[in-house]
Amino acid sequence: MSTLSSLEDFYQRNAASLPEGIVKEIGHFNVFEAEKLFDKTTGQRIMPYSRRAYYKISWLRGKSRAEYADKVIDVKANALLFATPKIPYHWVPEDGNQSGMFCIFTPEFLSARNSGVILDELPIFQPGQVPVFQLSAQEVEEVAALFRKMQTELAGDYKFKYDLLRNLLQELIHYGQKLQPLSSLSTTQNASQRISSLFIELLERQFPLDSPRQKLGLRTAKDYADRLAVHVNHLNKVLKEVTGSTTTELISGRVAQEAKIMLKQTDWSVGDIGYSLGFEDAAHFSHFFKKQTAMKPLEFRS
Repeated sequence: MSTLSSLEDFYQRNAASLPEGIVKEIGHFNVFEAEKLFDKTTGQRIMPYSRRAYYKISWLRGKSRAEYADKVIDVKANALLFATPKIPYHWVPEDGNQSGMFCIFTPEFLSARNSGVILDELPIFQPGQVPVFQLSAQEVEEVAALFRKMQTELAGDYKFKYDLLRNLLQELIHYGQKLQPLSSLSTTQNASQRISSLFIELLERQFPLDSPRQKLGLRTAKDYADRLAVHVNHLNKVLKEVTGSTTTELISGRVAQEAKIMLKQTDWSVGDIGYSLGFEDAAHFSHFFKKQTAMKPLEFRS
């Protein structure tokens, strides 16, 4: 079972420190040079995370591919890739000549100072899109200039540098939205395994739930199919072939597993647990839990 890669994990794996004070105050933003995070001796990234709790925009130089549930994007060189924590993907380097730059940021960073930006409403971060763009020589210069400007401003002591960085980030996002996305390769090769893997990753990404006020984001088979940009019948067929279980069975099993954890490890009421897991009321949750475990929630808790 994979775990969510948080900002703290990101910096710990990089032997770096979170910039002091900015996470709670204005969200988070930072810029990195990709080459410094790539191990040329093994041909792998030093940080092998695949699940992220933050947004990421990457300027990629070097041959690689981006694997989504319904598509594979072949990146020959000089591409711009946009990543959202809500859409799982795998980035696979295919040579040792990986360089470029990338920035990571939280939605709070752009929403600070009432910018009005809602990331998930932007076309570039919508499910079903192809958020990978090949760059021409001129576009490489323009994108590189934006990243270098971010890097320079971040290192400076200008009083309003985060306002400036926010503007530069929005400029980069809009720059990407005007580009023509790359075509995807055939989705038949290893498609079933890829869809299954990304479904499980997306399912795991829904947990843990940290507060009774937090509610499960994806609850039905259609919710997951929409997020993965595949038809719900196709998703069900693939999961049945690969795992032996239907989409609904896998979701229900994982929800039941989380319910057990919450009953044993929290003092939340049965109603609060049911609400967080997407049930209308405690009675519906109790019925579901007994069907899955042959026990009532309070019997299991005791």
